[in-house]
Amino acid sequence: MSTERRAPLDRRRVAGTALKLLNEVGLDGLTLRAIAKELDVKAPALYWHFKDKQALLDEMATEMFRRMTDGVELAADDTWQERLLRSNRVLRRTLLAYRDGAKVFSGTRFTGLEHAEQQEANLRLLTSAGLTLAQAARALQTTFLYTLGFVAEEQGVEPVPGERREGFDVEARARLMAGHPLAAEAGAALFGDYDEQFEEGLALIVTGIESRYGTN
Repeated sequence: MSTERRAPLDRRRVAGTALKLLNEVGLDGLTLRAIAKELDVKAPALYWHFKDKQALLDEMATEMFRRMTDGVELAADDTWQERLLRSNRVLRRTLLAYRDGAKVFSGTRFTGLEHAEQQEANLRLLTSAGLTLAQAARALQTTFLYTLGFVAEEQGVEPVPGERREGFDVEARARLMAGHPLAAEAGAALFGDYDEQFEEGLALIVTGIESRYGTN
């Protein structure tokens, strides 16, 4: 009989194991049974910690956020524009680090208060620049939702960076849409160079916030 002691089973350990499996099987293949097997426990043991898969996804998103912010300090001299750009770039990198990362994050509820300190600091920065609290909240939410939606679409084409899903051949698309020349040519912009696409879209939103709320 093995005398090796396993680490105690807790929510964070289960979520970490789930994130590891996520990169191997994707969200559709991620089951409590598969996670239990990886942890070498019986599946019912997980129900002590998570009543269903959504509760697990909530904890996985929370763990992703913890890893994203662990040891990262907000730059005290950021302008609000720099903060929005910087934080959403970090969010995108975090989501891309996991297969279906944007799907996991979307619609989930954080299980702790780890996000509260960063949210408070960001709201304080935006309101000190002249935005009302409601405007600051909308600015944060709009850029967050842009990043989340962008990465969801990006991962629909490239589940893993550099690994393009079948059916997204830009040249083949252009040939099929030859009767619609502008739409055909737009494929290169829609399904290529995601780094450039993301940066341009994010800059458009930040500029729009400046214009809408009349603040620099």
